[in-house]
Amino acid sequence: MDRKKELKQIYKETPIEGGVFQIKNNQNGKLFIGSTRNFKTLNGLKFSLEAGTFSPTNKELQEDWSRYGSSAFSIDILETLKKKDNPYFNEKEALQELEYKWLDQFQPYEERGYNKKKQR
Repeated sequence: MDRKKELKQIYKETPIEGGVFQIKNNQNGKLFIGSTRNFKTLNGLKFSLEAGTFSPTNKELQEDWSRYGSSAFSIDILETLKKKDNPYFNEKEALQELEYKWLDQFQPYEERGYNKKKQR
């Protein structure tokens, strides 16, 4: 099997993991807490910040990314969602609860971060 096919197969076999992540501005300490059903989408998120197209999602984060540059930021996984083999397990709800937990812990609002307070 050639290398390209081998890499595609590895990619397909890699389990899809989701959970909560943070984008940290290491210049001013501000945080953005978010969640995703697939951590592979973080590359796309970083790409949209680089391209300047993230602003509809979060204008302030986009402005700081453009001002300070990508080297001023770190993107880290805070917690991976543990999926349950249960017919009643709701991945979307579980992910939301996990995100709320981290939002409560870090309170990344106003001068401390880029998140907007969510109503539960």
